[in-house]
Amino acid sequence: MTADKGTPTTVETTPTPPPPPPTAPATTPPPTKVEAEQKNPEAAVPEKRLSDRDVAFANVEHEKRLSFIKAWEDSEKTKALNKAQKKLAELDSWENSKKASVEAKLKQIEEDFEKKKAEYAEKMKNMVAQIHKQAEEKRAIVQARRGEDVLIVEEKAAKYRATGYAPKKFLGCFPS
Repeated sequence: MTADKGTPTTVETTPTPPPPPPTAPATTPPPTKVEAEQKNPEAAVPEKRLSDRDVAFANVEHEKRLSFIKAWEDSEKTKALNKAQKKLAELDSWENSKKASVEAKLKQIEEDFEKKKAEYAEKMKNMVAQIHKQAEEKRAIVQARRGEDVLIVEEKAAKYRATGYAPKKFLGCFPS
């Protein structure tokens, strides 16, 4: 049987050569099969056909055994291939699920980060607004105090004008 096509081939056997003729026998032995075939070829034909048939049957049995072995080998190879493909598919599935899990976790972390960033930015904006409000309040206080100081100075100036007295201190650093 050839390995590539799977077609049976016949095994050729060569007949064994006849034994050498005896040298000067004292008595004549009974004729051997070969001698019988040589003397009467028709009588030897059934034995020859029988042995050829046995050889052909043996060849068929051998080819049958080889084809069964080849079929078994192909079956086992297919099983191994299918098993490997199944394992690879399971591995790919596992890998994809793990990747998806990690990517989902990363996305969740990014969303949490963005949320915290937005909250922190809101806090900072609120702090800036609070600082601006405090600054406005302080400005208002300073302007109110300036207005009060101006009124006090104007009242004192009017009093000094009415009484005719001059203030004792002109500027804190100049003596009067």
